[in-house]
Amino acid sequence: MKSQSVLIELQPVFEKNAPAALANTQLRRNMGKATQTIRAKRAAVVDELPDWEALREAGRAIKERTLRHLDTFLLQLEASVQAAGGYVHWARDADEANQIITRIAQSHNAREVIKVKSLTSDEIRLNTALEAAGIAAVETDLAELIIQLAHEHSSHILVPAIHKNRAEIRELFMRTLGVEELSDEPHELAAVARAHLRKKFLSAPVAISGANFAVAETGSICVVESEGNGRMCLTLPPVLISIMGIEKVIPAWQDFEVFLQLLPRSSTGERMNPYTSIWQGVTPGDGPQEFHLVLLDNGRSDVLADEIGRQTLNCIRCSACLNICPVYERTGGHAYGSVYPGPIGAILTPLLVGVENAASLPYASSLCGACYDVCPVKINIPEVLIHLRGEVVRQKQDRGGLKGKLDPEGLAMKLLARTFGSRAAYERSQQLARLGQSPLTHDGYIESLPGPLAGWTAMRDLEEIPAQSFREWWEERP
Repeated sequence: MKSQSVLIELQPVFEKNAPAALANTQLRRNMGKATQTIRAKRAAVVDELPDWEALREAGRAIKERTLRHLDTFLLQLEASVQAAGGYVHWARDADEANQIITRIAQSHNAREVIKVKSLTSDEIRLNTALEAAGIAAVETDLAELIIQLAHEHSSHILVPAIHKNRAEIRELFMRTLGVEELSDEPHELAAVARAHLRKKFLSAPVAISGANFAVAETGSICVVESEGNGRMCLTLPPVLISIMGIEKVIPAWQDFEVFLQLLPRSSTGERMNPYTSIWQGVTPGDGPQEFHLVLLDNGRSDVLADEIGRQTLNCIRCSACLNICPVYERTGGHAYGSVYPGPIGAILTPLLVGVENAASLPYASSLCGACYDVCPVKINIPEVLIHLRGEVVRQKQDRGGLKGKLDPEGLAMKLLARTFGSRAAYERSQQLARLGQSPLTHDGYIESLPGPLAGWTAMRDLEEIPAQSFREWWEERP
């Protein structure tokens, strides 16, 4: 069994969290407006590229080749970083990674560190570990700062505060940053955050970042962002620590020509990210003079061993699947109970922590396939969801013994399989259904089904079963 301590405050009971989110009308308005805006921007810039599908295929091919030879490329990355003057640390799990980073910060007597937005650091609960050691971690990404000040968790991979509107952010800044008068105009909100962060940039001895990509060939680390706060973190403090999942490595510098076209268009709907920072080790007299790279496994090797699930590691964290997902748009990210929400989170979280610890997430999808259509590296999310649902059922049966094998849902699926596997059984079921629907139909529709089937008609009416099937009509033709 995998550890439940992998993801921050892991409570992925989606079917319990979703109703509360759906009842929050302000949340639904915020989410709907934000995701529709990002979708429209993405569609516009993607349509500009006649070779978009070729780029997607190239991105998929590079990532799959990397995963096939992951050990080779990671060792090459280690050697390249060390040759450029950096230090490389290997972390088996969250505890090891937190210990490594805390130890480095303590060796420089840091009481405060500044951070670039990093999902990986959220995954291992780095801020909590640093706080326990007496070190304050200051988020410098504007949206992450908002979440930190509100004592909340991110609800979106790319836009952590997507669930908040300007008025809510204004009230938060006035309450936590000591601002007496403030409008909700974006430039004024940004100015307040800028004033708060500037002194942090100039005084922090250590910065911590994630990594979008790391090039095995050159040892180059890449961080893309939109605000410039990340650039400040990567250049001002004398010590820089970057933490990345082992799947973030790419083989060669030339691979950037694919991913730096795919990522900005799929994430923020831009042709190019405003800030793309790439560095190799250390340069005397310029930027950080000590660089540490922490390579994190934390369940990824187990994902790699799953023949169907391993494609999840292709993810470049663009969030296109979140922005297109009708389920995510209506529930927001907190309903998933994980650092990784949305369609990608519905497969990545169970794969990392084990389906027994996140059994509800593979069902947090309508299987419409929109996520697969927009994924820039062509992860077949519906395929993985179905695979994980099968794992949930198998584990339920294994744990439940005879009771598990007599599970009503499982028995119903077996009955359906037998019915649809036999023409005679299927035709008999049609005849029985026509007889059984009589007391339920009204003006050609079934408005309410009884018992456990009621969920099918809670939000929609079903058309009544016709008196004659197409096959029966066809056989009666002269």
